This record gives sequence, structure tokens and C-alpha cells, in this order.
Amino acid sequence: MSEFLIADDHPLYRDALRRAITQAAPDARLFEADTVPALFSLVEAHPDAELLLLDLHMPGARGFSALAHLRGQHPGLPVIVVSAHEEATVARRALAHGAAGYIPKSSSADTIVAAIRQVLDGEIWLPPQHAAGAAELRSDEAQVAARVAELTPQQFRVLAMIAEGLLNKQIAYELGVSEATVKAHMTAIMRKLGCNNRTQVALAASQLALEPVTPPAPSIDDDQ
Repeated sequence: MSEFLIADDHPLYRDALRRAITQAAPDARLFEADTVPALFSLVEAHPDAELLLLDLHMPGARGFSALAHLRGQHPGLPVIVVSAHEEATVARRALAHGAAGYIPKSSSADTIVAAIRQVLDGEIWLPPQHAAGAAELRSDEAQVAARVAELTPQQFRVLAMIAEGLLNKQIAYELGVSEATVKAHMTAIMRKLGCNNRTQVALAASQLALEPVTPPAPSIDDDQ
């Protein structure tokens, strides 16, 4: 029996995706996550899943960061991005980051079913109005995505919190670890991203945002 994963923090939309998957693949077993950390655990628990439907706006990630990480850690898992964003540029960036499809949340149930079936057949799916045009990334965005793909899940969580402007002591509290452990993660993250401090790390993370963002201001523990 095929396993399908749904990652979305809105219960009503998860329900819509459940119905679409059941129609496209009647024998599917469904598993769900409503945060990015829960998603990472779900993917680890179901390594043979046939498909993941991923919302770009999930607690624990920003923009394409979760997609970039998943494509690096689980390249064999097809991912369809679902998003409230209708822009063609966002859809093409999703494909350039390795998504197998892009479904705007305004799509009809029949469209979602058709998209799922097409991706399951090994094809790429985009809304017809977005089908033209190349899926390419800026070189700096592509480099950051490749480096984010090398992070461990815990390092990714720390990166997401840095991007939100949290300090080391706040990150330690959220993760239930010591500040020394957070600093060790920071050292590894800076090495993998090619950064010298947390401000540069935040700037790197902002490359994967859907829209331009202002990185957090330097803090008292900026060197860590």
C-alpha cells in the first residue's frame, strides 16, 4: 500500500489534500505533519513514501528552505509544493529547487487530483498559465540551497530560528538544549554555509525567502 505525506498547518486544507489523494490513489495510506520539525520526523519514519505535498508556509521554515533541505536529504521523494502564492516566478522557483509540481491553493479539487496523478506518473506539473518559461535560480540562491541541503535536521531548526531573529539563549530554550549545544550547531552551520557570523547566516537564509526580507540586526552574540 502506497504511503503519502501531507505537510500543511491548516487543518481544512489538509482535509482537502486528503480527499484529493484518496481520489488519485484509492489505496493510499496518509500521514500528516503541521510543522517542519514534525515533517522531518515523518519523512524519516516513512522513507519509502511515494509523494509529499508540502505547504511553503509552515512553522519552522521560511520560503524554500524546507524544500531545499528535503531535496538534499531525501532526493528520491517527489514533492509537490502547495501554496497560496499564485505568481509564476514562485512556481518556477519551486521547480528549480527540485519540486515535481506546484499547486496554487486556489486550484479546484479536480485540478489537484490531476496534478497528483501526473506527478505519480513521473511527470512535472505546473498550472497551465505558468507552464511557459524556464525554471532557473540565481546563482547565490542555488548555492545557499545546496548548502542548506547539507544541514542536519537539528541544524536546520537552528537556522530557521536564527532567520527569525532568536538569540542563542532563546533557541536553547525552544530546543530544550544548552547554549553550548546551540553554539556548537552555530559553528557547524557557519562552516557549511561559508559564513563568519550569525548576521551572515541570516542573510544567507534570506536568499530562500519568497519575498525580500530584512535580516535580524546584529546581536550581542553575533560572533556565535
